[in-house]
Amino acid sequence: MSFNTLGLSEALLKAISKKGYTTPSPIQLKAIPPILEGKDILASAQTGTGKTAGFTLPLLHILSENPKEKFRPIRALVLTPTRELAAQVYANVKEYGEFLDIRSAVIFGGVNQNPQVATMRQGIDVLVATPGRLLDLINQNYISLKRVEILVLDEADRMLDMGFLRDIERIIKMMPVKRQNLMFSATFSQDIKKLAHGILNHPVHVEATPENTTVEAISQKVYRVAKGLKTDLIIKLISDGNWKQVLVFTRTKHGANKLCEKMAKAGIKAAAIHGNKSQGARTKALGGFKSGNISVLVATDIAARGLDIPLLPHVINFELPNISEDYVHRIGRTGRAGASGEAISLVSADETAFLRDIEKLVGMKIPIEIMEGFEPDPNASTEPEKRQQRGGGNRSRNNDSHTNTRKNNSSRRPKRNSDRRRNDRKL
Repeated sequence: MSFNTLGLSEALLKAISKKGYTTPSPIQLKAIPPILEGKDILASAQTGTGKTAGFTLPLLHILSENPKEKFRPIRALVLTPTRELAAQVYANVKEYGEFLDIRSAVIFGGVNQNPQVATMRQGIDVLVATPGRLLDLINQNYISLKRVEILVLDEADRMLDMGFLRDIERIIKMMPVKRQNLMFSATFSQDIKKLAHGILNHPVHVEATPENTTVEAISQKVYRVAKGLKTDLIIKLISDGNWKQVLVFTRTKHGANKLCEKMAKAGIKAAAIHGNKSQGARTKALGGFKSGNISVLVATDIAARGLDIPLLPHVINFELPNISEDYVHRIGRTGRAGASGEAISLVSADETAFLRDIEKLVGMKIPIEIMEGFEPDPNASTEPEKRQQRGGGNRSRNNDSHTNTRKNNSSRRPKRNSDRRRNDRKL
């Protein structure tokens, strides 16, 4: 089946053709028709399967079909958890809307708000935003949501993880009750299903792939290794393999910076991207990585959802996430759009429980290897390392780390709004 059969406008089909796409992905095939019919959607899809276009294309079609006012109120709002993801969604809106009379904008924290405010004053149809900056500008009377026709929650599970539940509830109260709601996420916990029940109106449940599975094109492997030998092992893997583009995940900002320093001493060009980095530094690091000037990008989980790097060959978990779903999002940065990719995890004894939970989630035993000279410590404890919690929540976004193994999603408490908005300026 081609895009021509989905009922999209000629202008959208022209933009799709310009990008070189001919066949819609499974999530696009299942989501676009009911969205065009005006139905609410609860959609689950693996990362890298085209779900952004799955809501962007029909959203733009609907807006372009309806009359526009002279001063354009915000008619569609897309909420994302991080500024990287917001920027990626906005880029999609711009690309697919190239031949439409649709104005769009993106707003997020960590940068000067004045250019964003200037754009908003010109009137826009589609706004892509992180919750914190959106509420800040609403409180300053720069933004009104009274005319929103379509609400999209992208990566809704991540927004709950990051403590945005109360903000989402506040934002929803500022919009008309009668509107179309689209909720997209790679995973669906009970918390997400509860949120969906309170927002969506008789939704169509769209699932392109089994929940929480990983892309088949990704080759997964585990290296069992002593904790103190991880840095030497990752340097050996990258150097011996002559790998030119590797995305590495750590749990903490400090760990990302430290690993970059060690790699630089080993002659590997590396850069870190995390919440303490300015927007300029993050953009520069990502640009250098995409262009090939930087071989290794070391990131915390803030980058697990929002980075779109075509044909990324390697992802390495320097440390396993202690929230299992984040493993799916991390390795989903490779194996995108049908390309193959490799995901390697360096697992020490204290991460044994994390590995077991991840294998249970993805429904497979991940192959294990041991490299000579980097053997695991037989006397090391398999108990997870206890980390100091900050901010009173189960997950500290200030520290870009997961501070508690999640046993039950319902046990998580949302951060206070003041804490969350302050943190969102970093996101």
